[in-house]
Amino acid sequence: MITGALKNKIDKLWEEFWTGGITNPLTVIEQISFLMFARNLDQLESINERKARRIGGKGVKRVFDGPDDPRRWKNLMQISETDKLLRTVRDEVFPHFKEIGGEETTFSEYMADAQLMVQKPSLLYKAMKMVDELPLVHSDAKGDLYEFLLSKLTTAGINGQFRTPRHIIDMMVELLDPKSTDTIADPACGTGGFLVRAYEYLRKKYTSQEGQIENPDDPSGEPIYSADMLSAEERAHIQSGMFYGFDFDVTMLRIASMNLILHGLENPNIHYCDTLSGKMTELFPKLAVNKFDLILANPPFKGSLDAEDVAPSLSGKVKTKKTELLFLALMVRMLKLGGRCAVIVPDGVLFGSSNAHRDLRKMLVENNQLEAVISLPSGVFKPYAGVSTAVLVFAKGDDTAEGQTERVFFFDVQADGFSLDDKRTPIADNDLPDVVSQWKKWNHGEKKALKHFSDRTQNAFFVTREEIVQQGYDLSIGRYKEHVYEEVQYDPPKVILKRLKKLEEDIVADLKELEAMI
Repeated sequence: MITGALKNKIDKLWEEFWTGGITNPLTVIEQISFLMFARNLDQLESINERKARRIGGKGVKRVFDGPDDPRRWKNLMQISETDKLLRTVRDEVFPHFKEIGGEETTFSEYMADAQLMVQKPSLLYKAMKMVDELPLVHSDAKGDLYEFLLSKLTTAGINGQFRTPRHIIDMMVELLDPKSTDTIADPACGTGGFLVRAYEYLRKKYTSQEGQIENPDDPSGEPIYSADMLSAEERAHIQSGMFYGFDFDVTMLRIASMNLILHGLENPNIHYCDTLSGKMTELFPKLAVNKFDLILANPPFKGSLDAEDVAPSLSGKVKTKKTELLFLALMVRMLKLGGRCAVIVPDGVLFGSSNAHRDLRKMLVENNQLEAVISLPSGVFKPYAGVSTAVLVFAKGDDTAEGQTERVFFFDVQADGFSLDDKRTPIADNDLPDVVSQWKKWNHGEKKALKHFSDRTQNAFFVTREEIVQQGYDLSIGRYKEHVYEEVQYDPPKVILKRLKKLEEDIVADLKELEAMI
């Protein structure tokens, strides 16, 4: 969680750009992101150097030409002459950005027109000094900084451009439990948060105790996970064939690409595309249908939508202009048979009464396997949005089959470890670990012993498909959860009146005593 002191630093950095003549918020965000990327590249190279020393240099990709490379951040910060600093960053660092991903990669494509917009040497010097003071070592801090930068946009939240809270993403990744052979997509990837956390999960999952490398630069004490349990083929798949992200905002695509590369992915597949449009199947026919093992997403709940441009394969399934419903139909289309999805949806998807809402829920229950409905508290997206949301987990079924869902796991999350107001300060109450724990019990044997999850007064319980059908495919947790009400015992009226009279006598006596003292 970004602190007040850190917000002040970002605000001051923002003001420096404005007073330096760069007033377009999108440009400011891009330029700050580029500087953060330059600094993180140097940090990534330091990690690569430690890895190389440990394993003899085999298989470690280097970003720079040694420790004295003038393009490295630590060497740039030694340049005291501001004019020389500007020339070096403009003429050497930015061209280097375009070479990092290699030729014919999506990263080099999005970085092709990246340029330093800062014209004043003094502004660049001040900005780099400020970026140098930001806590960019830990991935959480980088994500929080991106989120706070995005909050500066007047359009932030209108088209879904705010970051999903990290702990919510981590819970969703754990629910799907990615494997080293999976292909994973986010059809509305934004800054790439879901893909980054899935990659981090895999690195941790496939790192032995001996493979953990101490990171002295990280104050949290989190080690570097080397993924030493993976084969060469698995490593190659993860680096170039596992992760796919789509968005139609080039700025978000640049940030997502930088974010993934900084976390260790050499060639992230980040593509420019409105995935709801018919162009998706034209531009990416092999990715648009029956491609992915897993999808993790928090698609936009609102925003502009060209109804005529919506792919017929989606509008034919769900006749609506609501993006949240169309995205669900899209994810079903993109998944392989048996592929699984964890997606955040607004609560209206769960109980909306329109034909489109009901048809979508019926499709998930009858033609696919709806696995879980996890209700989230309404404040998890504050201060950017106060909408109540839920996480749906489902597996793609055969469209010709019916009744593929047997039982659905429900969980009522009351607290996520943070206050549910605009401040979102950390608190002790947190149900998310219990979500994962109960889910594992449900999936690893106790599902057969259904008695454990039959008590609907608890946060975790199951509902049968037959009951969901009887309720008109309503998936709201309030429809099924049972509440226990304790009977309150009150004293008889005469006892209460006697107590009130005694209280009144005490007040009168105190008033008389006070009056005597005046």
